[in-house]
Amino acid sequence: MTNLLISLFIKDKENVKDAKVRNAYGKMAGIVGICCNIFLFATKFFAGIITGAISITADAFNNLSDAASSIITLVGFGMAGKPADEDHPFGHGRMEYVSGLVVSILILMMGVELFKTSVEKVIHPEVITEQWISYVILVISIALKFWMYMFNKGIGWKIHSETMKATAADSLNDCISTAAVVGGMLVFHYFHLNIDGIVGIFVACFVLWGGYESIKDTMNPLLGESPDPELIAKITETVLNHKMVIGVHDIVVHDYGPGRRIVSLHAEVPYNKDMMEVHDLMDHIEMRLMEEYHCEATIHMDPVVTDDEEVNETRKEVFNIVKKYDKTLSVHDFRMVKGPTHTNVIFDLVIPYGKDYEPEKIVKDLKQKIKDEMQGKHYAVIRVDRF
Repeated sequence: MTNLLISLFIKDKENVKDAKVRNAYGKMAGIVGICCNIFLFATKFFAGIITGAISITADAFNNLSDAASSIITLVGFGMAGKPADEDHPFGHGRMEYVSGLVVSILILMMGVELFKTSVEKVIHPEVITEQWISYVILVISIALKFWMYMFNKGIGWKIHSETMKATAADSLNDCISTAAVVGGMLVFHYFHLNIDGIVGIFVACFVLWGGYESIKDTMNPLLGESPDPELIAKITETVLNHKMVIGVHDIVVHDYGPGRRIVSLHAEVPYNKDMMEVHDLMDHIEMRLMEEYHCEATIHMDPVVTDDEEVNETRKEVFNIVKKYDKTLSVHDFRMVKGPTHTNVIFDLVIPYGKDYEPEKIVKDLKQKIKDEMQGKHYAVIRVDRF
């Protein structure tokens, strides 16, 4: 069914890096979600009315919130597809993340209301009327929600959408919560024990947990998260594939929404190369990055002395001192400035995130170690980076 829908409604379905194709996937998923969830709400609400079971009614309104979420997702993908304008030069791609956040908040609000209603049913239980049609509706609901989980998950991975992945997770939670409702009905049927309110609380907790997880997933790209290590590795490999480039560092990826990335990096090249030749190479690499990873790139050229034996030996010695202090630290932008009494060794020190070092202490320690181990003839000038 999923492949059939994709074939019918998505043109150029394999070109998911194209913003228009990506938005088409999102819109199709939104329409499918609206139709399925409104159908489930109507049938479950009917089952809840004829049985008097709050757990079924709660499950119905959970599906209604999912329908509202699908509408917001649909609107979000539509707005995310708008081109850049004077007020938004980087486009509207982050609207997809915003819509995902709104969906998550709605899920939380629905969970709170379901929890309150279910607690009231525990305190003041009501008689449940069994109807065989309610079992049929709930079993069909589980099957349909599981298909929606697979559908949304598949599209989420295909187009790399956190919103769609969050929707898929919510669909799976719905399967589990509806199964719990069926379990509660069976307990009442066989043991005449009314646990309707307790099952309602269980369903509400599932809804709340799903909302919490969705908020985490959609907040990260809005706040700014670490780039995919695989992407960084590929960018590094692409840049280093050019013989003139001898090193890459300070790669920064700015994410303005799916398919809207801006990358900046420093490329190390021999200092004695022709400047026009190097400039042409940087332009070529920027175009390669655009073609391969669909990102706008800005490359800063760092000239490196490669044919001075003293510089090379000093660089190697400083690198070893830094690695002995902590093997996770790294150095780049190394250069030497000679003076009449001493030589300054100037470099950037990269401290990985997760280290609880005080940068000032590391700099002070390394300056002293370099001075001591190099007979006081070299003074370190250190700039701290965190990447």
